Amino acid sequence: MSDVNTTAPVPSEETRPGEPKPEKRPVGAIVRFVAVRVAGLVVTLLIASLVVFGALYAAPGSPLTYLTRGRTTSPEAIASIKAEYHLDDSVQQQYLRWLGGVLHGDFGTSIIYNQPVSSLVGSRTSVTTLLVVMAAAIVLVLGLLIGTLAGLKPGRVSRSAMAGATGVMAVPTFVGAVVLIVVFAVQLEWFPVFGAGSGGFDQIHHLVLPSLALALASVAFVARLAQTAVRAELSADHVQTAISRGLPRRTVVRRHVMRNAAMPVLTVAGLTIAGLIAGSVVVEQVFQLGGLGQFLVGSVQQKDFPVVQAICLVYVTAFIVLNTLIDIAYTLLDPRVSIGKKDS
Repeated sequence: MSDVNTTAPVPSEETRPGEPKPEKRPVGAIVRFVAVRVAGLVVTLLIASLVVFGALYAAPGSPLTYLTRGRTTSPEAIASIKAEYHLDDSVQQQYLRWLGGVLHGDFGTSIIYNQPVSSLVGSRTSVTTLLVVMAAAIVLVLGLLIGTLAGLKPGRVSRSAMAGATGVMAVPTFVGAVVLIVVFAVQLEWFPVFGAGSGGFDQIHHLVLPSLALALASVAFVARLAQTAVRAELSADHVQTAISRGLPRRTVVRRHVMRNAAMPVLTVAGLTIAGLIAGSVVVEQVFQLGGLGQFLVGSVQQKDFPVVQAICLVYVTAFIVLNTLIDIAYTLLDPRVSIGKKDS
């Protein structure tokens, strides 16, 4: 009688015991899903433009008061100002005229600088963009690294790292910025105190401290999310089954734990990065970077409403577009998420 091998076969790296295989998505469902998200993006941007434009009329006083700065003005000058800014038109007409200009890249003329708002905003966009990109890189690299190591190797070191991350989350952005300036710019003299540099490596050197200040709280938040997601996957049934059937731990971690934990963490990290856009206003003001955030604060103080409207619309548009892209990417990349008619 021949021997019969009763040893259970070792699962391959591609199998995920205990997990149902995702169904292939029809192309039509994907197209419909993306079309619905894009339509929602357009509607949201339209509502945001209404809010940004209407904020001018929600502020105390009338636009004419801000345009004349409260000074006594002759009737001829008042009539000229009303004609230039179309203040005699209805609010609906003013909004449609402003929206039409925005769609063509025309945000009006600055009251303070008497220059096109589009050129004033455009010249300051690169600084803010580079600041947010550098901060986002710090958030993703440090946050995911700290959280993953803490989740995979629990112990005194990981507990200390996560306790430090929790403490950093409680520090306001402007306080962290001041501490970084005092330590690394004033005492150690490793980085400049203020300014955005003259371009190239010099600009990156100037933006190291601002990007760190902007990213600190988000790094801690993403690290905690990554730790929680990794530990949840380690205790999942399909992971424990793979380990019990003889798959090496390294393979299980790479193929099952990290792959499944990455999607929700990256999604929340993406939303956190979108939130860096709003936080850049505070950081730019502290470090005097001359970007959109600092320009926004100065324009609010000077009551330069065309500039304020333009920058607010840019910020809101960037935030909404990023959120929509993250939502679409997550749904399309994660095969466990259904996009059929039942979910809609």
